Amino acid sequence: MERKNQYALITGATSGIGYELAKLFAKDGYDLVIVARDHEELKRKADEFKNYGVNVISISKNLFLQEEVYSLYSELKMNGISPEILVNDAGQGVYGKFQDTDIHREVDIVQLNIISVIILTKLFLKDRLPEGSGKILNLASVASKAPGPWHSVYHGTKAFVLSWSEAIREELKDSGITVTALLPGPTDTDFFNKADMNRSKILEDRDNLASPEEVAADGYHALMNGDDKIISGLKNKLSVAMANIASDSMAAHRMAEMQKPSTEE
Repeated sequence: MERKNQYALITGATSGIGYELAKLFAKDGYDLVIVARDHEELKRKADEFKNYGVNVISISKNLFLQEEVYSLYSELKMNGISPEILVNDAGQGVYGKFQDTDIHREVDIVQLNIISVIILTKLFLKDRLPEGSGKILNLASVASKAPGPWHSVYHGTKAFVLSWSEAIREELKDSGITVTALLPGPTDTDFFNKADMNRSKILEDRDNLASPEEVAADGYHALMNGDDKIISGLKNKLSVAMANIASDSMAAHRMAEMQKPSTEE
């Protein structure tokens, strides 16, 4: 392994796809800035990543709060660190019919999935544009391609992430900075637990879930190639192709059937 002497900043780096991405960067010789809320878990993961012979800076921040996103970047600046790569992985959902779900939780999810991502990306770009180099990986989802009954706010946030990623990619095309969107399907992570989604039909056969390692590998290669987006997994490519040719109302109905509680007929 050859040390790159470049930092990759990864949010949500202690579990799931973010953790697998952090491992790939470390194996490839990138130093890491890993961000999550849980101090203890950050420390454990930092110790693990250091075994690859790279520097690891762990920063505990609550990215539901705008001021913590700003303070994350100012801490890096104070330490003279300008990450070459930004991975916006942290994201959550909330399950249930919109009329029944908790609005405070949903506003938090918009803050995490959208607001923190655009703030962090803006700060990253201001930092990298004078250098003329950098790479951004944004976690969208196949959820970005179809309306999502029972998971409506999450799907809406991911539709934003995909649309916005495509737009800024075009704006940045002559800057030396690339923007890549990763679109996983249902993946075997703690996401469903946090979203209180374990009763969803989508989880009836957990063998159908993608492995976070495979998703991370797809995202990593697409990022390094400078691709605009990658749909991870053949099955997800097919379902996105179907959503693209269906009307929005048909796509919404199909998604409702997939995502409704397994107790509902």
